[in-house]
Parts: sequence; C-alpha cells; structure tokens
Amino acid sequence: MLLASAASLASAVTNAALPTYQSNSTWYTDAQTVLQQRLAGDRTERQAKNVILFIGDGMGVSTLTAARIREGQLAGKTGEENFLSFETFPYSGLSKTYNTNQQTPDSAGTVTAMMSGVKTKAGVINISENVLRGDCAASRGQELTTALERAEASGRATGVVTTARLTHATPAGAYAKVAERNWEYAAPDGCKDIADQLVSFDIGDGIDVAFGGGRRNFLPDSVTDLEGQTGKRKDGRDLTAEWKSRHPEGVYVNDLAGFDAIPANTPQVLGLFNSSHMRYEADRVNDIAGEPSLAQMTTRAIDVLKQNDKGFFLMVEAGRIDHAHHAGNAYNALGDTIELSNAVKAALSQVDLKDTLILVTADHSHVFTIAGYPTRGNPVLGTVTTNDSSGLANTQPALAADSLPYTTLGYTNGRGFADLGSTTDADARYSMPTDTGRKDLTNTDTTQPGFHQEALVPLGAETHAGEDVTVHATGVDAFLVQGDMEQNQLYHIMTRAMGL
Repeated sequence: MLLASAASLASAVTNAALPTYQSNSTWYTDAQTVLQQRLAGDRTERQAKNVILFIGDGMGVSTLTAARIREGQLAGKTGEENFLSFETFPYSGLSKTYNTNQQTPDSAGTVTAMMSGVKTKAGVINISENVLRGDCAASRGQELTTALERAEASGRATGVVTTARLTHATPAGAYAKVAERNWEYAAPDGCKDIADQLVSFDIGDGIDVAFGGGRRNFLPDSVTDLEGQTGKRKDGRDLTAEWKSRHPEGVYVNDLAGFDAIPANTPQVLGLFNSSHMRYEADRVNDIAGEPSLAQMTTRAIDVLKQNDKGFFLMVEAGRIDHAHHAGNAYNALGDTIELSNAVKAALSQVDLKDTLILVTADHSHVFTIAGYPTRGNPVLGTVTTNDSSGLANTQPALAADSLPYTTLGYTNGRGFADLGSTTDADARYSMPTDTGRKDLTNTDTTQPGFHQEALVPLGAETHAGEDVTVHATGVDAFLVQGDMEQNQLYHIMTRAMGL
C-alpha cells in the first residue's frame, strides 16, 4: 500500500503542469533542445574516409572551463555560458592517462597509447613497455605501428600539424619510434633520431603534410636559418634538402609568406616555421619571419590532404598549452586553447561528418585550479571578487587570511611560488624559487600576458596532473566515445572507423 502511494505521488508530480517561470526559463528550454538533438543523433554504421585527431597538450578539464569563460568574456559576455567549438559535439567521455610506470604521465607515453593502441613508459615513443627508457639496442624489434602508418598503408593521405616542434613528443608519436623522446636531432648508433624518421618515412608516399616548429633539428650546426638561429645536427645533414629530394613535387616553406603561397594543388608540403617551438597565439605577430595560426595550418593541411580520393588521417596538436602551464602562465594556456577551438571549427567547415570522424582530447592534464568563489562574470584571469550575503557582487576584491587579494586561477606547484619574472620560454631550465612570501596583487593587472599565477609548492616548473581528460567526438563512430576509457582505446576507435 505504501509502495502504491509512493508510485501515485511520483506519477502525480511527474505529470503535474510546471509553473511557467520554470517551463519558460531559457535554462529549461535550452536543455530540452539539446536533449532532442541528441535523441535525433545518427548512429548509422558507415566507414570513415577521414579521421582528424585534435590533441590539446596539457588541456585538462580546468583548462577547458577557464578557456571557455575567457573566450566568452572576450566576446563581451559573462563567459560561463559559453562553449568551445568541440564542447557541443554529441558524444564525449573520459580518458585515463597514466603511463605503465607513472601515475602522472608524460606526453611520450600518452601519445603512444593514442597512436598505437597500447600503453608504454613515460619518455618512450611507440616502443613497447618491455624496453627501458633510453635503451636503443633493446628497442629494436619492439617498435609499435601507429594509426597514421596504417592510414598511409591503406592509401590515405596523412598529415601532422603542431605549434610545438614537429619532433616534440606528441607530434612525433604519429610517425616515430624511439626509446628516448629527447632524441630529436641525434640518437645513439643503431637508432634513428626523430627528425630523420620524419624525413625518411617510407610507407606509401610518405607523410603528405607536416607543419610546425623545430627547424633547428633538421639543419646542420653549420647553418644559420632565416631568423638567425643555428641548426642542431652534428652529422652535417640538411634534412630539409633531403625532404625536397625525396618529394620533388612537394613544397618546403619556412615563413608566413611561403605558407600563404603554397599552390592549391601541392601534393606534399613541409613547413618549419620556427627554430624551436612556434609562438604562443597571442605572441604570433611578433615572429621575425611570420607564422600561420593553428587554424590556418589546419585549414591548409586539409586542403592538401583531401585531394586524395581515398581520404586522410590528420593529427593536429595545440602543443603550447602545455608549455604555458609549465611556466605558470594561464594567459597563454587559455589563448592557445581558444585557438585549438578555432582550428576545430575550421576543420568542421571543410569536411562532411558522414564520412569523417573528429576526436578532440588531451594527452594529460596540469595542476591548474579554478577557485575562490568569484561572482559570475568576474574576469577569469583576475583577482577574486565574491558575492555578499544576499548573492550580489561585492565591490572590492576578496582578501585571503594574509589580507592580500588572490587570483581565481592558480597552480598547485611551479614558479609562481615567488615572483621570478615573466619568461614563458619552455626550453628554459628554471631556477628554484627562494622567496617564500606572497605578493600584494592590489595594484597588479593579473590579466596581462606576462603575469604568472601563484603556486603552492615551489618547483622550477609546474608539473602535469594525473586525472582523466575529456574526449569529444563527432562524425562516423563517434558514439563509441562514452564513459571512462583507457587512453589506448582511442586508437581502436580511429582504426575501426577507417575500416583497418
């Protein structure tokens, strides 16, 4: 009797007419619209001609949240209601990022999981977990085959786009196999360095598009490039010349003017736009020779790749999100995340989702936090202003127990433990902070590019974090992205979509 009464009550509540201030609320109607869109989603079985994997290096959940707010605020809104382009994809899940030997991973082990279908050690790229890091001899015969290699072998076009060095861990994970991620321009006898592996890639007709930084790793140390930087190679080889010899119909470019002049029918292109990593998006205009944006590189890469009637596989990495976080600099981490969103938007305009799978994810997270109860619309890069007891915004910043204001965004560890300047050079080996006092931010504009957020634990550089990261999917087989997955599952989703 009691159960029947409870059921009747539930039914009565469920069927009751809602008050108009509830049913007419935009929160309510917008949620209903999204629900209907998802119910109408297409799960038709089909094969993907094209797969595009976007990786925001270090783009954890807190980075996504802060970046969406930042993008919204730059558009004149409060920000919290905003969505990055890929956050509206119909399917999403979580990816477990640990390496086989570390709770908190590095990019080499995580990209191996995504590109080969199996996990491995930190610092190792596409070599099985049976091999110790740095053991060249043991790595021979333990190489793993990547999704890009399988796509190339199937007759598809292939490409790698990054704002980091093309030989850095994540982009290298598309094509290289090394027991040490730092073998970018030199390796022990018996093993090939990463730059050499890119140029000598011999499956099919080779990688069709490669855009990024890292020019120094392809040039001998006797050569000075167009921006006055010397090469790193001590073997005397000019790999850019070797690439041109291997691809006589291809185009090599190293500046923005060359990029803009790439012919529409170019079958293959190599673009090296900086000696080391490319600039942060906010700083791109200051590059000596000029650099394309991530969205521009993505657009041009797809233009070249889709000339192949069999389709293509493309990896796109926003590599400098990670570097900004390591430097404790939220401004550039969020700016480059927004540019990744722009690149995804550009790709969506160029492909048909009936024959394309697009995945957007991160390799790992960072110890980046959003805290302090700021009022809605408070500048996400600013100091915290809270609400009063009635729920309205206070007029003055909130103060911590030391009577000093504090920022919404912060880091668990890193250089922000003390004020050590504004450098964001990812290649610098930062000195250990020594000043243990918090700084008074009352007269500091924390929204400026050079500001570094505060950190709890003093380290020379901020570290990765170990929590799961998001995966967003649309197009062919996108419905397979759901729940909490091991990171290596992404390889299997991509290869299944391509029918491999």
